[in-house]
Amino acid sequence: MDKPSPWPKTAAIFGSTGGIGRALCEALAEKGCEKIYCGSRAGIEPLGAQFVPFKFDLTDEETIKSAAAQMKADPPQWVVIATGILTLPDGTGPERTFKRLDPDTMAQVLALNTIGPVMIAKHVLPLMPRDDRFVFSAISARVGSISDNGLGGWHSYRASKAALNMLLKNFALEMGRTHKQGIVVGLHPGTVDSALSEPFQTNLADGQLTEPATAADNLLNVLAGVTPESSGKVLDFRGDQVPA
Repeated sequence: MDKPSPWPKTAAIFGSTGGIGRALCEALAEKGCEKIYCGSRAGIEPLGAQFVPFKFDLTDEETIKSAAAQMKADPPQWVVIATGILTLPDGTGPERTFKRLDPDTMAQVLALNTIGPVMIAKHVLPLMPRDDRFVFSAISARVGSISDNGLGGWHSYRASKAALNMLLKNFALEMGRTHKQGIVVGLHPGTVDSALSEPFQTNLADGQLTEPATAADNLLNVLAGVTPESSGKVLDFRGDQVPA
């Protein structure tokens, strides 16, 4: 008997036009995924037989609700929220000191890195099967770890990812009561060569910057290997747990 494929037949990528998101869509297509829901603000790409573009806005719950409704008839087996913000569109970057904290900046970062992704969970998790394996994941970051924080700074970004990690843990516990084969995890992709990391690449050590295609393969391999015992954890690109 042939060994079953580790890859999903259906998947959904929220943030499909970002560096990691687009690479995830392309990698899933190469691995034989038959239907890939690809979500972006424009909702028009990528294009191809396997891709089903949809439109959503992290700050507009109704668009997320509508996107989930489009998936109801054929829900994704894997979901990856590949969205996130580090530098705001106006050029405001992460705060290096508490003296630069600004409530409007914090609200924007939390809206995009925490509230938006958990609204996706609110509307997509109810689509997941009770008796079959599914994986629901969101891109997080090692800097969201409280116990591993030895430098401080980047206050809003760290706080937004720490809050996301807590909520993913909550969802894992709640879903685990009724969906025994379901898995909810956070993912730390490492430092990926993308628009998000571009302003902070100058002082990186050789080999620390990962191309999006490599990062996507790393993350998909992690998702292929997770089990219900992994649910609630944040895993890095090697599959190792990031400390809480």
